[in-house]
Amino acid sequence: MATYKEIIGTNVESRSSDPSNPVEGQVWYNSTTGALKGASATTSESWITGGNLNTARNNLAGSGNQTNGLAFAGNNSGGSEVGNTESYDGSTWTEVSDMTTGRALLAGAGTATSALAFGGNPFPNAGKTESWNGSAWTETTDLNTVRFQLAGAGASNTSALALGGANLTTSLGNAETWNGSSWTEVADFNTARQQMAGAGTQTSALAIAGNKPGTGITPEVESWNGSSWTEVGDVNTQRYILSASGTDNTVALAFGGDTPPVTGATESWNGSSWTEVSDLNTARKQLAGNGTTNTTAIAFGGAPPVTASTEEFKGAGAVITRTFTTS
Repeated sequence: MATYKEIIGTNVESRSSDPSNPVEGQVWYNSTTGALKGASATTSESWITGGNLNTARNNLAGSGNQTNGLAFAGNNSGGSEVGNTESYDGSTWTEVSDMTTGRALLAGAGTATSALAFGGNPFPNAGKTESWNGSAWTETTDLNTVRFQLAGAGASNTSALALGGANLTTSLGNAETWNGSSWTEVADFNTARQQMAGAGTQTSALAIAGNKPGTGITPEVESWNGSSWTEVGDVNTQRYILSASGTDNTVALAFGGDTPPVTGATESWNGSSWTEVSDLNTARKQLAGNGTTNTTAIAFGGAPPVTASTEEFKGAGAVITRTFTTS
């Protein structure tokens, strides 16, 4: 029988950590975990288990993508608002600098090195905005309309969109854009709501599902083109307190939430309709997520119970790491 070296031309590589971007067919030995691993392509889309957050929490926010993400704020398992911030490298979360003000029910936008956090609860913090430069948070200009249970979209800490939410008395349809130094009110939604998900950029975004107090949970989705909102195709599973990822208003993934009951339902948006794909392995609400497409995303945190678990969405043909059994 031919050896691995005779077939491939080299011995199995020994590494202290898994490669960040393995290629299909690559095999290596992880000397830290003592595991033989390899990379293979998926045959269909699925959620796979990622590394746990260091701090379990719900009602948090996030930014970035599946291999370079950021999780910040939320309620810990004791219910306290925290400012904990963690970065994700595709397998492990690492604690970095805390936010200036701990809070929950906020929104986020941007990347792992250029992020924005805005709004939140308790209510005195509902207008606060903080900017992340890759190493520290800096408090900057407040939202024009203070709110919590809002959603966000945007590409960086200089380009973001704040969507809907609630104040102490009502749901809001307000939308505001961020230019790096100030917020500007733009056109309102057609339907005011809170506890929705946002995806996309400052000029091409989606506001997905949510809750309309007095009316109830809604499947409605609205698309933003940089100047106005248009109602588009509803999600198949109406829900609120969900999360989403997406490139723009034509490519998105919506996942988790409460219907009720709590669900792991995941749906993919192609610019005209939503298609049900593989559910999260663990149904959850009040989670956060990020990602730039509808084929690669990450979901983390949430409840019930308050969790630290992370899942990564892999589209068909994606390369994933597998651990081989050697005995």
